[in-house]
Amino acid sequence: MTDAKVVAEKLLQVNAVKLNIKEPFTWASGWKSPIYCDNRRVLSFPFIRDFIKSELCNVVFEKFPGADMLAGVATAGIAWGAMVADQLKLPYIYVRPKPKEHGLGNQIEGYYEKGQKTVVIEDLVSTGKSSLQVVDVLKNAGLEAVGMVSIFTYGFPVAAEALSKAGIEYYSITDYPSLIELAKERGTVSETEQEILLKWRVDPANWKGVL
Repeated sequence: MTDAKVVAEKLLQVNAVKLNIKEPFTWASGWKSPIYCDNRRVLSFPFIRDFIKSELCNVVFEKFPGADMLAGVATAGIAWGAMVADQLKLPYIYVRPKPKEHGLGNQIEGYYEKGQKTVVIEDLVSTGKSSLQVVDVLKNAGLEAVGMVSIFTYGFPVAAEALSKAGIEYYSITDYPSLIELAKERGTVSETEQEILLKWRVDPANWKGVL
C-alpha cells in the first residue's frame, strides 16, 4: 500500500478535507468535529480521481485476491466501487440505505448469486455503523462479506472494535492521524493544534476543541 500521507496529500490538494478547530463542523449525530471530509469532490479532478481509484484497486487486488464481487455503498461509494470493479473486471452491485419504495423494492442493485465473496467499497468510515448495516444486508442476501476498503477513516476505536467483532477485514488507503501529521509537517497546524486534533479522535462525542 502507498504511504497514507501521499493519499492524504491528494485529498488536501483538491480541498476534499477541511480542518477548522475554531469553528468546528456539526455532524448529523450532533458531534462537533474539527474536520470535514468530502471525497465526492475528488470525482471532479480526473488525475487525482484516477490515482485514488488505482490505490483502491491495489488494496483489493493485494488483500482480497479471492473476491468474486465488489459492493459500493450508496451514495458516496457507488462511483468509486464502479470504477474499481471496472478496472479489476469484477462483477459489481451497490447497496441502498433502505429498500427502494417503488418498482421492485430492491435494496441491493445489480445481479449476484448466493455465496459470492464480496468486498465492500466505502468512501469514508466514521463509527462503522452504516458500513456494518451494509454488511448485514449482504449477509442477509446470502452473500459472503469478506472485507471492506475505504478512501478515508477517522480511526475511531469504536469503529475498529465493531468491524473486528463482525469479522470484517478492513483497510483504508489513508486516515485521520496521517492527515494530521501531514498538516503539521506542512505548517498548516501547530504542535498544540495537532494535540487538540488528535484528542478529538479519542472521544469525539465529548470533544470541546480545547486541550
